[in-house]
Amino acid sequence: MGVVAAVLVAGVAYYWLQERAARPQPALASAPEVRPPAEPPVSRAPQPEPGSVVAPRTAETAEPRRAAAPEPGAGLPLRTGEILDYTADVAKVSNVANLRLQVAERRNFLGKTAWHLQAFAHTENPLRMVFELDDQFDSYSDAGSLASLQYEMHLSERGQKVDSVQRMTATGREPASANASQTRVLPGTRDPLGMMQYLRHLDWSKMHEVRGPVYDGHKLYDVRASLAGGSQSVTVPAGTYATDKVEIRVFDNGTEMKDAHFFVYFAHNDGRTPVLLEAEMPFASARVALKSSK
Repeated sequence: MGVVAAVLVAGVAYYWLQERAARPQPALASAPEVRPPAEPPVSRAPQPEPGSVVAPRTAETAEPRRAAAPEPGAGLPLRTGEILDYTADVAKVSNVANLRLQVAERRNFLGKTAWHLQAFAHTENPLRMVFELDDQFDSYSDAGSLASLQYEMHLSERGQKVDSVQRMTATGREPASANASQTRVLPGTRDPLGMMQYLRHLDWSKMHEVRGPVYDGHKLYDVRASLAGGSQSVTVPAGTYATDKVEIRVFDNGTEMKDAHFFVYFAHNDGRTPVLLEAEMPFASARVALKSSK
């Protein structure tokens, strides 16, 4: 989701620039033009200080929490070496970016068995001419629960490079390498890559709603996912699939974020492959579709 958000912000900005350039300019004697606000750049929020608590307030005190989904066990069916390639379309602009999700390996990480998950995003021409983006995200997630152990962002956007390595801790006692900063989160917090893999392997025929904390590298959010439709037929460049349509909503301090509303379609195959992601945003709609899988 974090990878998709970065690409979609770039795509929407490009789409808005195209639409604005196509509009007739107002005459000198006319009233001043009221221009819509430009899409904000990708956030560069400062890293939290070691020992700080980044947990938001939630609406759980006002409404009872729904039963949490059972944690997947050590037999979670991730496949080492899996590569999923996607193309992103925003509004009327096709192939604004390509994205890759990869299960790099299952390994020992600071004494715990973990999955090393990766995501890569690159903008394509013509968007690349105005918004060059080459981002890499790495997640080390607990093999059983997919709770985040360490989350890394290696970003290159418009010539600016940012490297962030954050060791997740609920107690402040977990060890961190010399190049990593400690980030205090709620127990069971996942990062976007771990959350995607977690949702992917749930039995949605038995789930009403799944919710939990997700840290995107800057802030901690409450993410809620629910089944929006079963047996949905979806056609993407990789083929036609029967899928479960899952709605994902993101809450910040108990308030739903209107620009972070997604639908993910998980295929009815052994790998529960995410074949399509749709996003509705204030300026345009976006679609991230599977091109190929290995």
